[in-house]
Amino acid sequence: MSYKKYSLRHMPFPVPGKVRRRELIATASRLLLLYSIAVLLVCHAQTASAVAEEPGLQSQKRRQLIEPAFERLPLGTVRPQGWLRAQLQAQRDGLTGHLDEFWLTNSVWKGGDSELYRDQLIGGTWGRGAKFMAVYLEGLVATGLVLDDAGLKAKAQPYVDWILESVRPDGWFGLDRGVRGWNPDHMTEYNAILLMMLCDYYEVTQDSRILPLMKGYFRFLDAAYESFGLSPHWNSRIKEHLASAVWYYRQTGDTEVLPLIDKLNEKSFNWSLHFAHFPWTDPETLPTNFGSDGSTSHGYTIAKAIKYPALRYELTGDPFYRRTLAKILDVLDKSHGQIGGRYAADEHLAGRRPTQGTELCTIVLFMNSLERSFLTFGDPRLLDRLELLAFNALPGGMTADCWAHQYDQQANQVVVSVAERDWQSNDRTANIYGLMPNYPCCLVGFHQGWPRYVQQLWLKTPDGGLCAAALGPSEVQTQLSNGTSVTIRESTEYPFDGEIDFEVNPSRPAAFPLSIRVPGWSAGASVSVNGVAAQESPGGEFVRLEREWRAGDTIHVELAMPLQLEQRPTGAVAIRRGPLYFALRMGKQYERITFTGERNAISIPYQGSVDWQIYPTTDWNYGLLVTEQSLPVEAAVERHAITGLPFADRGEMVFLADRGEYQPWEHDAPVIISLPAQQIANWQLRNHSADDPPQGIEKSGEPITRVQLVPYGSARLRVSEFPLIHVK
Repeated sequence: MSYKKYSLRHMPFPVPGKVRRRELIATASRLLLLYSIAVLLVCHAQTASAVAEEPGLQSQKRRQLIEPAFERLPLGTVRPQGWLRAQLQAQRDGLTGHLDEFWLTNSVWKGGDSELYRDQLIGGTWGRGAKFMAVYLEGLVATGLVLDDAGLKAKAQPYVDWILESVRPDGWFGLDRGVRGWNPDHMTEYNAILLMMLCDYYEVTQDSRILPLMKGYFRFLDAAYESFGLSPHWNSRIKEHLASAVWYYRQTGDTEVLPLIDKLNEKSFNWSLHFAHFPWTDPETLPTNFGSDGSTSHGYTIAKAIKYPALRYELTGDPFYRRTLAKILDVLDKSHGQIGGRYAADEHLAGRRPTQGTELCTIVLFMNSLERSFLTFGDPRLLDRLELLAFNALPGGMTADCWAHQYDQQANQVVVSVAERDWQSNDRTANIYGLMPNYPCCLVGFHQGWPRYVQQLWLKTPDGGLCAAALGPSEVQTQLSNGTSVTIRESTEYPFDGEIDFEVNPSRPAAFPLSIRVPGWSAGASVSVNGVAAQESPGGEFVRLEREWRAGDTIHVELAMPLQLEQRPTGAVAIRRGPLYFALRMGKQYERITFTGERNAISIPYQGSVDWQIYPTTDWNYGLLVTEQSLPVEAAVERHAITGLPFADRGEMVFLADRGEYQPWEHDAPVIISLPAQQIANWQLRNHSADDPPQGIEKSGEPITRVQLVPYGSARLRVSEFPLIHVK
């Protein structure tokens, strides 16, 4: 694969607002005065020109940061209910609650002596094993706090205590920098991850050890920054410290951290300018290495970096960063966008073919960046995309029982197997559902997806109220700025259904605003309070209800969820209902496999830990019959009860802990769509994946049959971009 090689760090980006220097016309009689003026103007112009490259920061005195549009509540303030609680419990009963019992078991993060044995199996270094465990801890702590689960919290506590007691006199914390295999890239990366976990933990516990640890570590990092000699790959990631540094400054007002914040902005890779002038739009020519160029086309790293414009906006208030975020999301959609809100990056960016993959950990990090960006900007479109990822790509990348996951998921995924595919840079194991296909990053990274989504359900607003931001069954208990305690219960089967009921219970009658987001895909929403129609609202905005609320007040919201036909760039179409995409329901044959000699993949038999290949037992090569790009009137929607595994469908192999074995699931997915289709005989496999959907197909003599579609997240095998068969 060829590409133009140059260093992005030195790329001559166009910049906004260049300052033009005035020409000074000197006269002999005023030479000295004009010379002085010229010197002043030159100095001013040079400073302004540098700032114009990217809006700059203030002095090292105390800074007034831009207040975010919304304030998040501590993890656990919002409790999942209904199907969402069942999903978190499935994660607890799957890999999240058991991973440290059989993978990287003797962790140094809780006083163990080695992780070398498992590192040898995965072909990594000692430092990588430690980093993986740090990523897992972030999701473990978040899941335990959101569920208020005593077992998970007890499991996490030894790790947290060891980390908080590991502080060195120079401010470093965590693993000893003198150990074998120490690598500043990896060691600093997992410390950045652990700092975000400690921010969450502090908001819940107010543990007095955390702020001093952060102060000392930031002081160390500021002093040692230039001495690390970071690789180009890690230079593109060190800005991960910025979120915790800004959080620390908001908590303490400690100006000592400001020089480090400036270094993180000025001396690491400039993601904001990279996004503003994004070069990687063609998957055939972009770099797929991990140097200074390939690191910036790396999907996982981009997913982290998407939140940096929001953080930079909080430091400067310049609208340049709001525009930058909007632009990169638009570019990713146009060049690499896939259904379900994701972009293709089977390691590096990969274009728009429906068989290009996306890593599960990339999806989770993308969700995190959208959540963080929404807090700053308050743009409801960011939550529309967040829900697409949460309800489609996130469950689509793991089994319903949360005991196995994929590295790369595909929109058209008709075979799950160990085989070479048209990935940009991933290996032959990346497509299976298993313990550790291709690489361990997704194994340890997916755990924070659902608990952080729960945290985004309810947020505080600057006007002293609350906002139902993301949507889902939940209960929030918090205290408002006026001192009133309030509990609000949100009862719904959203996204499987469009009806949402809220019950408001303040501790005493109290006036405060309550806002509810109406998704942008909705043609409108009807809202009633205590059974009385309150207002109609178009999609893509917040309904704001301000009144004196009393215990037992109710709000009913009804979102229209018509079936939609979405045109895809391949000429195919996708079927969508609300935030859910739908995929062809296929018969499935599961084949359990065991890895013994793959480069990274390993199999470890422990409870439900498994590696699956899955093959279709029914035809998959169907096109949809449409007239003038419209869904046929024969399309029908069926609702079914939501089970303890919300994204399971009939026939999926699930682990039954009480039996200690796998059995086929006996219940239907929550929503099933049936509609007429016709088989396309010449649409076949290419390089172990479905070929691109054929175009220009006319109705043939093949029999017309009714096919069933289930939610994308309920389909381990799927076709979700369908060819059109034109009916004259």
